[in-house]
Amino acid sequence: MWRKNSRKLSAMILATVIAFVPWAGTMEEVQATGAMKATKATESTSVRASQTATWLWDATQIKTAPDSVLTFAKENNINVIYLQINRDVRTRYYQAFIHNATLAGIKVEILDGRPSWGLTKSRQGLSDFIDWIEKYQNEASETEKFSGIHVDIEPHVLPEWKEDLDEVVKQWQSNVNYLTSEAKRLNMEIGADIPFWLDNYTTPDKDMKISSWMIRQYDSVTIMAYRDKASAIYDVASDELAEASALGKKVSIAVETNKSSEGDFITFYEEGPEYMAEQLQIVEQKASIHSSYTGISIHEYASWLKLVRR
Repeated sequence: MWRKNSRKLSAMILATVIAFVPWAGTMEEVQATGAMKATKATESTSVRASQTATWLWDATQIKTAPDSVLTFAKENNINVIYLQINRDVRTRYYQAFIHNATLAGIKVEILDGRPSWGLTKSRQGLSDFIDWIEKYQNEASETEKFSGIHVDIEPHVLPEWKEDLDEVVKQWQSNVNYLTSEAKRLNMEIGADIPFWLDNYTTPDKDMKISSWMIRQYDSVTIMAYRDKASAIYDVASDELAEASALGKKVSIAVETNKSSEGDFITFYEEGPEYMAEQLQIVEQKASIHSSYTGISIHEYASWLKLVRR
């Protein structure tokens, strides 16, 4: 269970019957709907270990303060770290950090992404990213390897999103297809951050919601359900949880700890770690009825650390 202790946030998940959330769509979505109903009728109660993840955007910390990062992870029961690539950090620091994380039972996924990765003109950047991963994985020992790939591509902040949405989405889809095919070639799972409101938009061919398409391409998605109340967090992620359950995909629910200019309701920055722990315990109870649910991702290490220490 999530604890009130501001130094430790942990969870055990009970996976029961998945919730069905109806939506209109293509035959593929109708088939997924049928699968939801079938799963609801047959899925038995089981116990699953919960994921507690965080983003580490500043990779220089694996060189300057690796022990501090891993100590914080252990104290807060973090078992997945999304570690951004920084080519100025030498390979040996990644190897040492991931080795020590592996010994501590913590998976490390390689993280990168930027809004421009939604455009095909940035394909070279994606290719360089994949090339770096392949070279690193080939040279690393088993305990030093990244456990997966995690991308954060948010083209909705680009001006092109408002100017020609369909064209941007087409290019985004093309780049996602490239990334997922390359991840498969490398025999690595790949997940992505997506905003909860992405289901308000459809693909250019109008066949399905963009969120539905993304869930189908990636092995997992992290829903950026940036709200500060459990009911709101679960409500904005519930459709994706239900759909991913029917498709056999995985979903993590993400919350924010950074101060936000969009409003206090976006983040736990104002309320602090104890209130966050209480709300996340409720989210666990609500979301664990979905077989797709893997746990919570807390954005992000630096701001979470400040929240705990203040």
